[in-house]
Amino acid sequence: MKLNFLASVSGVIFLCLLGGWSPVLAIRVIETGADNTQTIKFSEKGAHFKNQASSRTINENYKSYELTLPPSGDFSQTTSEFSRPSLRRDLLAQVTSVSQLSDVQPTDWAFAALQSLVERYGCIAGYPNSTYRGNRALTRYEFAAGLNACLDRVNELIATATSDLVTKQDLATLQKLQEEFSVELATLRGRVDAVEARTAQLEANQFSTTTKLSGEVIISALGATGGAPDRDDPNIILTNRVRLNLTTSFTGKDLLITGLQAYNFLGGVDGSGSLQESLGLVSPILSSSSARTSFEPQFPGVDPKTLTAIGANSLQLYKLLYIFPVADKLTLFGGTAAEVSDAFPPVTPFYGEGQEAISRFASLNPVVRVSGGTSGSGLASAAGFIFNISDQLDFRALYGNANANIPQQAAEVLPGVSGTPLGSGVFAGSSVVAAQLTFRPSTSIDIGLNYANSYHEINILGTGLTTNDIGALAGVDLGTPVKLNSVGGTVTWRFTPNIALSGYGAAFFVDDSSGEVDASTTFTSWMAGLHFNDLFQKGNNAGIIFGQPLYRTDAGGAATLAPAGVNRAVPYHLEAYYRFRINDNISITPGAFVLFNPESNSNNDTTTVGVLRTTFTF
Repeated sequence: MKLNFLASVSGVIFLCLLGGWSPVLAIRVIETGADNTQTIKFSEKGAHFKNQASSRTINENYKSYELTLPPSGDFSQTTSEFSRPSLRRDLLAQVTSVSQLSDVQPTDWAFAALQSLVERYGCIAGYPNSTYRGNRALTRYEFAAGLNACLDRVNELIATATSDLVTKQDLATLQKLQEEFSVELATLRGRVDAVEARTAQLEANQFSTTTKLSGEVIISALGATGGAPDRDDPNIILTNRVRLNLTTSFTGKDLLITGLQAYNFLGGVDGSGSLQESLGLVSPILSSSSARTSFEPQFPGVDPKTLTAIGANSLQLYKLLYIFPVADKLTLFGGTAAEVSDAFPPVTPFYGEGQEAISRFASLNPVVRVSGGTSGSGLASAAGFIFNISDQLDFRALYGNANANIPQQAAEVLPGVSGTPLGSGVFAGSSVVAAQLTFRPSTSIDIGLNYANSYHEINILGTGLTTNDIGALAGVDLGTPVKLNSVGGTVTWRFTPNIALSGYGAAFFVDDSSGEVDASTTFTSWMAGLHFNDLFQKGNNAGIIFGQPLYRTDAGGAATLAPAGVNRAVPYHLEAYYRFRINDNISITPGAFVLFNPESNSNNDTTTVGVLRTTFTF
């Protein structure tokens, strides 16, 4: 509310400027006392407001004003009182004589001439404290502003057929003053004309009164070395992703998000044409890999709901979500193209596909990604709520389904795997119920606790983070349905204003859901990193990250710890990046991440993926 109070005062000053007369009630200083009082001084002799009395007093001799400003920072009562017409009249009463403007010295012929015009036509509005910008002398430009106000008033009288009130002598005086101050008047009117032209241009070119358009363009060079044995290093490739977002509000409190995107990442059903496939570090279907970057989709080049191909740079609807409040602390949301990350705060500072971490591993807790929760293509239809329990605590939950628009399953393409492998119907097939409790015990610590309960028509995790994502129950057929319970936690501690320590831990418990196979397995993952704000230069960020990608730590029943031919080993991930902010709209991020025992297989060579990402936002 403090901002609202200051905005009210600023509005008065702005209106004075538009009227052609600079304000005398200008804010000079805002002081905070030891007793948490707030004093706002407008001029040497002007009004000031101070939080030291229980009521407002007006000293008519010196025209000083005191208003109660609560130490709590709630300025609503003060703002309301300031808006009362009686107080506005006290503060902004019209001055009808130049001599009342004590800073204007009557030593020039122009003073007497303008004084006569003002007193005859009442064409200058001033302030009752009898000052004009403190004790500073009146400039020619400021005098011209007053003259311009009188010219406008006289023109108004003539236009309304009351020209008999304007004498020939006054017109001659005005003409002489216009000649004397012609340069200043031309400058003044030129500024007004420029403002009017700019306003007309904005009105003619505005996109919408209810919708805002924003966009992000990522152009990136990718190179890699290592990978599976007997593989040649892939060529350096150039990729892009373009997103246009339309955010619309119908009530001022709700929000409809419509997102369009196009990208040129390749992959398809079997991952062919992708960087990860060239490295030999990709799952047999649906392109899961630990070598993925943060800004490429989970299923490039294919719609996983129908296994149909998507051409490079084809336009897609990747976001359609409506958010609306229903109570003071309760907000609902729903949409047909949504992701878990749309509803859940990321907690970690490494999140930001176009600005922060360059790998898929580093930017979010894997529990948020389960069941295609961050597919990058608005995979799920979802609905949920946001409950703001307090400023320090909020709880969010959703139900998501990837196959809500499919009425029936297609025929099988593999044993137990149909042409619509995720299932069909809003309440059938693959689905997820996810929740996050976000806790902020202090201004420097953020904690997020996640839980997800998922069901899949086929044997997958749906995170896209590792080749083991496909065939989550190793040794069990791909067509076996599974259920998952996933838990995780993310913590960020900003121990200095510019340095934060952030990390997460996650565990996935996967069980057979067919009733025909007794199989279970457990995956774990963790990450820790340092994030730097304004490193070396304001606006430049950096990160150093180390952790363990998803790793199968336990298996029971028919499930095994690793597929046949895999020499099982703990995988590790090391990453570093530095973002240069060129300006408010352009940034360049060079970085690299190294995979040790990639895909939990020591037969694979240590792999390095280098990234040079350029991001344009508008």
